Amino acid sequence: MTIRNVTVGLVAWLVLVIPAAEAREPDLDACLRFENAGGALRGWGGGPSGTFHFDGTVVHAGKGAARLERDAASEGTFTTLTKQLPIDFDGKVLELRGFLRTEDIVGYAGLWMREDGPSGVLRFDNSRNRGLRGTNDWTECSLRLPLDPTARQLFFGVLIDGQGRAWVDDLQLLVDGVPLSQTPVRETMKTVLDRDHEFDAGSGIDVTSLTAAQVGNVSLLARVWGFLKYHHPAIAAGERHWDYDLFRVLPAVLAADDPEACNQVLARWVAEVGEPAPRDSVAREPQDAQLQPRLDWIGDADLLGADLSRSLQLVHERRFAGDAQFYVTQMPVVGNPVFDRELAYPERPLPDPGYRILAVARLWNIVEYWFPYRDLIDGEWTSVLSEFLPRLVAAATRGDYRLEMMVMIACIGDTHANLWWDLDVRPPRGGCSWPVELRFVEGRAVVAAYADSLLGPASGLEIGDVIAAVDGKPVAGLIEAWSPYFCASNLAVQLRDIARALPRGDGDSEVTIERNGETLMLVVPRSIPSVSRAVTHDRRGDALQRLSPEAGYLKLSSFRIQDVDSYLEQAAGTRGLVIDIRNYPSEFAVFALGGRLVGEKTGFARFTVGDLENPGAFTWTPPVELEPASPGYAGRVAILVDERSLSQAEYTAMALRANGRAVVVGSTTAGADGNVSPIVLPGGLRTMISGIGVFYPDKTPTQRVGIVPDIVAAPTIAGIREGRDEVLEAGLRHILGPDIDEEEIRMMAARP
Repeated sequence: MTIRNVTVGLVAWLVLVIPAAEAREPDLDACLRFENAGGALRGWGGGPSGTFHFDGTVVHAGKGAARLERDAASEGTFTTLTKQLPIDFDGKVLELRGFLRTEDIVGYAGLWMREDGPSGVLRFDNSRNRGLRGTNDWTECSLRLPLDPTARQLFFGVLIDGQGRAWVDDLQLLVDGVPLSQTPVRETMKTVLDRDHEFDAGSGIDVTSLTAAQVGNVSLLARVWGFLKYHHPAIAAGERHWDYDLFRVLPAVLAADDPEACNQVLARWVAEVGEPAPRDSVAREPQDAQLQPRLDWIGDADLLGADLSRSLQLVHERRFAGDAQFYVTQMPVVGNPVFDRELAYPERPLPDPGYRILAVARLWNIVEYWFPYRDLIDGEWTSVLSEFLPRLVAAATRGDYRLEMMVMIACIGDTHANLWWDLDVRPPRGGCSWPVELRFVEGRAVVAAYADSLLGPASGLEIGDVIAAVDGKPVAGLIEAWSPYFCASNLAVQLRDIARALPRGDGDSEVTIERNGETLMLVVPRSIPSVSRAVTHDRRGDALQRLSPEAGYLKLSSFRIQDVDSYLEQAAGTRGLVIDIRNYPSEFAVFALGGRLVGEKTGFARFTVGDLENPGAFTWTPPVELEPASPGYAGRVAILVDERSLSQAEYTAMALRANGRAVVVGSTTAGADGNVSPIVLPGGLRTMISGIGVFYPDKTPTQRVGIVPDIVAAPTIAGIREGRDEVLEAGLRHILGPDIDEEEIRMMAARP
C-alpha cells in the first residue's frame, strides 16, 4: 500500500551534481541520444564522480553513448546518470525508453524517473525488479510513470545498483506517446505562493527560548492557524500565503503578556483575515464517520475569550465547501491526503526560529486533521505542541533541529512516519557497521546472519551470539536511551530498527556476548559501510520453490505478476502452499494472487478517508473485494509474517487470508497499513504518514495491532544457532498436517 519498488535512499539522493533545469532545450533529442556530447556528457549530471563517462566506441547508434561502471572500490552503493527538466507540458503518462548494454552486472542496471512538486517527491519508479543483470547485448528498456498534474520538475536517467558496467544510448522521453520535444510548452498558473515574497529571506523572528507564557500563547496560535487553514474559505481556496501569515501575527503573539492579551491579538488577526460570507451551499456534515473532528475547543470561551471563540465558530459554520482545497487535496481513487502545496524551504538547512515554529505547527495540524489513526496516538496530542515548541526554538544547530523533529515525529506512533532522509542524525551515529545482521529474538539482540560472507566470520561473532553490551553499555539501557528517536507503530518494529542500528558507529567496538552459556568479551571491527540494506526473512532462491511433492513455497519479495500462472502450475498437485511475506512485495500481488485463492467475490478490507469539508473526520468506504480468477489454487495456504511485514505486505496478507482456508503464521507485523502521504517540513525535511485507515470488513483495526497470526510462531535463539527457519516449519506443519515427521519438516525448511 505504499510507494512501490522504492528504497528511501534511491528516492532521496538527488542532491548529486545535476544541471539546473531551464527552458526546454532546443537540442533535447540530441542530448538524449548523446550526440551533442563532443567527448563529454553535456547536459547530464549524476554521481559518484568517476563512475560515469562518455563513450565514443561502444554505441548503439550514432557517435556516442554513456557508460556507467562500478567495482568494489566505488563510492556508495549505486551510480546514477541524471537529467533534470521542467514539467512545462500536459499529459497523462510519461515514458522513458532507451537501449542498455550490460557487462558483469551484480545487482541491476536500469532506468529511473522521478516527479517533484513544490513539496518534494510526488512519483518515483525504477527498474529494480525489471532491470538487467549479468551480461546482455543492447536491449531496449522502458519505464512508464503517470504524470502528476502538480509535478513541476522531472528527474530521470539510468543507474547501476551494485557492480559492473552498463552503457545507455538512444533515450527517448515520451508524453502520451509523443516525443517531449514535440509537445507544446504549458503556461504555469501562478498562485499566491509565487506572488508573496515578504518572508523569503527569513521570518524575522529572533528568539532563542520561550517563556512559559509564550509556550501557551504560541501553542494556541498553532491550533487557531491550523483550524483556519483548513476551514476558512479564503485560505482553503488559496487566497493567502498561510505560512507567511503565521509570521505576520507571530511577533504580537510572542509579545502578549498573558492568555487574555494573546486572545485579543488572535481575535484581531482573524477579523483582519475576514469574516466568511454566508454561502448558498454549506458544507455537509460527515456521514458514516469512523472519526469525528475534535473541535469542542473552538466553543470554549474560557480558553479563547468570547470574541475569538465566536469568530472561529462562525468560520466553522461557513467553512469551505468543495472537493479540492488549496493546501490539501486527495489522491484520485484511493483518497489519501496530498500536501503538494506545502513548501520545503530547503535553502535554509537550519531554518530560523520562525520557520522552526512553522515546522511544529504544520506537522501538528496535518496529524490533527488528516491522520486517520490519530485516536491511536499515545498520550494527549495537544500536549505535543507545548512540549516541542520550546524544544524546536532552542534547537541551535541543524543536527539539533533534525533530532528534535525526529522525536516529535516519533510521538505519532506510525511506522510510516519517520525523518526518512535524515536517519543518520539519530543514535548511534557513524559511517561503519559490524559485518553482521542483528535481530531481537526472545527479547535479546542476536546475531542472525552475516552481512558479509568473509568479514562476518572474521569479526569473531558467531550466528546465535547474544549481544549483551556494547562498549560497556548494556543493550537494555541503549534501547531505553534510543527509543524516543525510533518512530514505530509497535515495539516489534522499534526493536527491528534498533537491531539494524546497534552495530553502527566508527572504529572498533568492545562487545559483550553470551555464547553457549559463557560470557565473552570481543573487540569487533566495524568493517563494512553503514548503509541501508534490504533485509528479508524469507528463503534464498526462486520465487516459487517446490519443497516436496506435497509442499509449495512462494515468496513475494521476488514475485512477478506476469508469472502468476507459472507459479500456480508449478504448485499444482501440492497439498499446501506457503506464501512468505516476511518481506516487502516486489509487485502489487493483492488481486493478481488473491483472486486465485477465492471461489467467489470476497471482501477483505475497508478504508477510512479524510473529509475535505469536515477536516478531522474520517468516513468509511465500501468493502474492497477479491474477484475469483483462474487458474485457482485449492490447497491449504499458510501465510508467513513477522516484523518485516509492513504496509503493502500487511494489506496483502489480509487479502490472501480472506478465503477462509488460509491461515497467517508468524508474529507481530509492522502495524502500519494504508497508502502513505509524504510531508515536507522547513529545512527540506521529509516525513510521511499512513494516509488512509485500513480495517477488516467488520471494521476491526490493523494499525499498531498489525496482522494478528492465527498460528503464533517466532524464531528462538537455539533455532538461530542451528540455522533453522522455525516460522517456515510452523507453516509447513500446518499445510501438511499433524502426521508429518518433524525431521522431514526441518529438512524441507532448511535454508538453501
